[in-house]
Parts: sequence; C-alpha cells; structure tokens
Amino acid sequence: QVQLVESGGGLVQAGDSLRLSCAASGRTFSSLAVGWFRQAPGKEREFVAAISRVDGRTNYADSVKGRFIISKDNAKNTVYLEMNSLKPEDTAVYYCAASAVWFFTISQSHYDYWGQGTQVTVSS
Repeated sequence: QVQLVESGGGLVQAGDSLRLSCAASGRTFSSLAVGWFRQAPGKEREFVAAISRVDGRTNYADSVKGRFIISKDNAKNTVYLEMNSLKPEDTAVYYCAASAVWFFTISQSHYDYWGQGTQVTVSS
C-alpha cells in the first residue's frame, strides 16, 4: 500500500510562487509514475502535471505550461510541484497521485493512490 501526503499549500498573491511537496510511504517514487491534479470549487478535478516512473519525462496541462515544474527527488522519496507566476485561476485543492502500473500517464483513472490534497489560494 502507498500513502501520499501533500504539503506546501497556502494563501498567496497573484504573481507569487509556491512549492508543493508529495511524500510517499510504502513504496519508493522510483517505481511509481506520479501526477498532480487540482479541483477548484464547483469544477471537476483536472490534470496539472505528470512525471514518468524512471526517465523523468514530464507533461503539463496547457494552463500551467511554462509556469509549473514537476520534479522527483528519489533520495527524499518526494515529488515537487514548483508553481510560479500564480494566477487567481490556479486556486484549487491540489492532489498528488501515483500509479504502480503505468509508466507515465495523465489520466486520472490510471492512478491508484491519492493524497488528501492541499489548498492553494491565489488572491488578485
């Protein structure tokens, strides 16, 4: 079983930066594909970013491309989401997810393990 715990959310102003962390227990991230998703009030959860299991391949939603960076630190067994130039529309609960089956995926249905989420609020 894999447990994921997100941290690093908070209240910031537009243009600020935040770094979210996702720590895993029960399995190392070197054997997992990882994704970040978010859900804004009244909206469906959506894909934000993903990183592959081994070769570090990444993919981003168009809305965050060029502003967000996903990375893995296998030594710390932690995945990060660096968020820059934040906008009010980035306000959401951000979730970390992991897949032990897929090498690399952006589909929510492919992820087996989910964290509890961390709130990010960006004021204008």
